[in-house]
Amino acid sequence: MWARPSELRSRHVIGMNRRNICYIARYNDRSLFPLVDDKLKTKLLAHEHGVTSPGLIGTVTSQFEVRQVAAMVRDHPAFVIKPAKGSGGKGILVIESHADGAYRKPSGAMLGIADLERDVSNILSGLYSLAGSPDVAMIESMIRFDDRFADYTYEGVPDIRVIVFRGYPVMAMIRLSTAASDGKANLHQGAVGVGLDIATGRALYAVQFDRPVDLHPDTGRSLIDLEIPDWQGLLRLASACYEMTGLGYIGADLVIDKYHGPMLLELNARPGLAIQMANGEGLGGRLERIEREPVGADVDTRVDFAMAHFGRM
Repeated sequence: MWARPSELRSRHVIGMNRRNICYIARYNDRSLFPLVDDKLKTKLLAHEHGVTSPGLIGTVTSQFEVRQVAAMVRDHPAFVIKPAKGSGGKGILVIESHADGAYRKPSGAMLGIADLERDVSNILSGLYSLAGSPDVAMIESMIRFDDRFADYTYEGVPDIRVIVFRGYPVMAMIRLSTAASDGKANLHQGAVGVGLDIATGRALYAVQFDRPVDLHPDTGRSLIDLEIPDWQGLLRLASACYEMTGLGYIGADLVIDKYHGPMLLELNARPGLAIQMANGEGLGGRLERIEREPVGADVDTRVDFAMAHFGRM
């Protein structure tokens, strides 16, 4: 179904032009973009600021080092290989377990060391990087997501996207992997996006391929029952990324690890707008409200403000 322009305006829905001109260009200094466009720089910055993120096993920076991958992961039963400058989940390889040179993906597919080396080599060549430039392969510890999400995802780790504006968390959704998305939490590949009440962390609406859904397509679990644990702590983590990066308009991608709690996965200086569809509401009204607030509030104050003013339930 198509919505009239007047209806979109009444719901405060913003488009790419307004996002780019009024928020990204105005509040994000381009000199700071490398801090979030490069996942390795983001990880090192997070460590410097005491922000929890998945453990870094190692990096591969040259083709000469590709054959060292097997030795790097030997003592790590599960790991993830990803491009430092990748986007949209491209080039990410998740290994759930391995033994005797055989590596098992969450789907059950088996790979050999040659497959891992090929993926790393492709990353280094820039096949998945934002500008096609040479890249660095990062090898991270695999996230063990909270068991409470087991029925809401398919062969992948659910992540929570929070739009943070001037340090205030203004809108959030959780992205749930599906068979269609090949176990990756990317909406354009077929993951389910579930809008979350910013006051409570409870589900509002859910969409897949831009259409409303009530049940997870693979597990059959009712999506409206979903609720995020330690919601306020997660919002504080997202809000703290403002001071960490200096960027005024960002998308913070977070995960909840069963052993370590909320963790920062990555940041995005140009977050997409599908979060509005998942929430059934536009970002415009909330962003305008934050622009009227004075600068200088601390993390707790900003989170409390967002929860008090942007709640839906």
